[in-house]
This record gives sequence, structure tokens and C-alpha cells, in this order.
Amino acid sequence: MGRTDSGGTPLTEWGPVPALSAYYAGVLVICELAGQFTDEQWALPTPCPEWRAVDLAAHLRCVADDYHEYLDEAPHSRLARLMSTGPVPERLARKLARQNAAEMAALPDHGGPEHISAFTVSARDYAQRVWPVWDLPHHRYRDDVVTVGGMVGVACVEWHVHAWDLARTIGKDYQPADPEILLAAWRAGMPHLPLQAVAQMASCGAAGQGQSGPASSAPLSRPPVGDSWRRVLRASGRLP
Repeated sequence: MGRTDSGGTPLTEWGPVPALSAYYAGVLVICELAGQFTDEQWALPTPCPEWRAVDLAAHLRCVADDYHEYLDEAPHSRLARLMSTGPVPERLARKLARQNAAEMAALPDHGGPEHISAFTVSARDYAQRVWPVWDLPHHRYRDDVVTVGGMVGVACVEWHVHAWDLARTIGKDYQPADPEILLAAWRAGMPHLPLQAVAQMASCGAAGQGQSGPASSAPLSRPPVGDSWRRVLRASGRLP
């Protein structure tokens, strides 16, 4: 019998091939969902009530660019310096939220499609960079070293969770084809947020590295989702 976590879910191995497959799938679904938005729908609120859809598109663009910066300077990036202090998750979320807000304010006044286009280029370029340095250290959190591959896990979760945000904004639902790989992604990249310990956290920014305000606590009408995907959504503050 294979290994399971504390919730009884089988543990999926996190390696470059399945990881990058899930990563690219997240980028692709964001592009597909963005293509379904009308001009008016980009002004709609997302499940993160402080963000409109166009704001979420800008956030994705900023985060993808941040990942390049962190990789350029790893293991001594500004993220690495922050994580090395072992901040509690709430403090980390506040700091990254301020950083993200400043970056979004500095962006050109573009619409959602332009932000998503820039995000797509940046995110795909990042995926091409990480394979040769997959096992190198990216940053440290307390006694845990997060590798470059682990940071790809953070990005992978982020893309899929924000795909869910975009889908919900236009009245659709989204579930990844392989939710278990996202649990592996979370474990690989976010030792500061063990899944079993974050059920009560609510953050709409980077999953586990939140960069926005609280998620909506209003019940959402949606089809049932699998247990693994529900765990990821709940951990990132999407489910009440």
C-alpha cells in the first residue's frame, strides 16, 4: 500500500515531468477562461471581493514576473531573505500583499486580455528555465529548504486556484484533471503552510503566500468537487 498523508490521501511524487505538465495545464486553462470574458465581465468582482477580474489578471502578471526575479537571485532573493526569518504565515501574507499592491499600481493601465497575454509569456518562459536547476535551493523556511522545483509547486497551485477564481467570476466551475498533483505541489513548495493546519486561513493571493485580502466567506453554488481539490481550495481560502 502506498504512502498517505494525515488526511488519508495518497501521496503523489513531485518531479519535473508531472509537475511541469500540471504547471502548463494551469497556464493553459487561465488563457482559455480569459478568452471567454467580455469587456464588461473584466470589471466583475472575483471570489476575492477586493479584486475585479482585471485586477486578478494584473496580479497574475506581477507574480509570474516575480518568480523570474526570485529565480535570478536565488537563494538570496528578497523572498529568500523574508522566508529565512521564519515569519508566521499571516505576517508573510501581509508583506507580500503590500509588495504585490505596489507592483500592480506600477503596471500600465491595460485591460484583462493584455495582462493575461503578458502573464502567459512570462509563465511559459519561467517553466523553460527551471528544469536544469530543479534541485537547487531556492529559499529556506526555518529548517526546510525549498528547491527550485518546490517553488514551481507554489506557482502550479497559484495558477490552478486563480483559474478557479476566473471561472467562478463568470459563473463556471473549474477542477484540475489531477488534483492530487496539486497536493504534492503544495507540500513541495509551502512547508510554512502544512495542509492540515491551514483550513481556517483565508487569502486570495498566492496560495500559501497570500498577496491579497480575505476570500469571500459567502456560500458558493457549485457542483461537488473532489476531496483533494477541495482541500486545496479550502487551504487557499476559497471555501467557507
